[in-house]
Amino acid sequence: MIKKFLSRLMVAYFLVLASPWVVFAAEQGVKAASDLKPWWFWPLILFFFCLVLGVIAVLAGVGGGVLYVPLVSGFFPFHIDFVRGAGLMVALAGALAAGPGLLKRNLASLRLTLPIALIASSFSIGGAFLGLYLSHLNPGYVQSALGITIIGIAILLLCSKNTEIPVVTKQDALGLALGLHGAYIEEGTGQIVEWKTHRTLTGLLLFIVVGTLAGMFGLGAGWANVPVFNLVMGVPLKISVATSKFLLSITDTSAAWIYLNKGCIIPLMAIPSIIGLMLGSFVGVKILAVTKPKIIRYIVIVVLLFAGFKALDKGMGWNIIG
Repeated sequence: MIKKFLSRLMVAYFLVLASPWVVFAAEQGVKAASDLKPWWFWPLILFFFCLVLGVIAVLAGVGGGVLYVPLVSGFFPFHIDFVRGAGLMVALAGALAAGPGLLKRNLASLRLTLPIALIASSFSIGGAFLGLYLSHLNPGYVQSALGITIIGIAILLLCSKNTEIPVVTKQDALGLALGLHGAYIEEGTGQIVEWKTHRTLTGLLLFIVVGTLAGMFGLGAGWANVPVFNLVMGVPLKISVATSKFLLSITDTSAAWIYLNKGCIIPLMAIPSIIGLMLGSFVGVKILAVTKPKIIRYIVIVVLLFAGFKALDKGMGWNIIG
């Protein structure tokens, strides 16, 4: 019954939005009407692609946006602006779905979220405007910068070794003034784990860069939030992951409004992407119990490196990778 409902819902959306898709396809420089694929072709391919992407994202412990944007922009015939807009909606959908449950379990820290959300969301708006401006000048600039960023993310994932419960001997003055501390119950042992931050100013400054990159490339920011929380500010890994997920629901919303206002979010791209990624996430959760995430993590790093070089190749016009 649910599958039938989802299939009918998708068909209804596709029928309603068929006209904008034809306009979009024309804008991509299709030369002859005979070469046009049926309007449902690319959305259907995108749905199944995101279904697989959702499985991989769960197994690798990364957000869908960091995989979605470089792979879709590199291998699909969509303009980079539309891909970035859809990428933000993909990351936003996952964050909004997970946020209430994380808050209810006291894993996502509201005190930690609010000051960082103010900084990251403000600069994500600036990043969105910057990305659209550079794309207006030359889409190759954004594509090349995206490639360099993705390669950097892959290296970050390869080198970072998250600590489950970092040792913070003394909280700094800024963290104490902002009340960045708390406690949670470790479900496995029943132990109450208290935490506090250090190097708070350094972490806040890093979130300026993270917010700008998130808005500029539509990547979400889970790939950077967790290392900054955990490795720089000394927040336990569980709190870092949960707070990062909740934080995306604020920062991505800010940048998404800019892309929406500029007409860069096409429902015929965003809807199959979101549905496919969320269904893939459900499958990935079940597979996670019987697989080794460490192996998948290295596979994702290789995929990110390839996608980064592909984006750089496309942006610079080298045409080394077909």
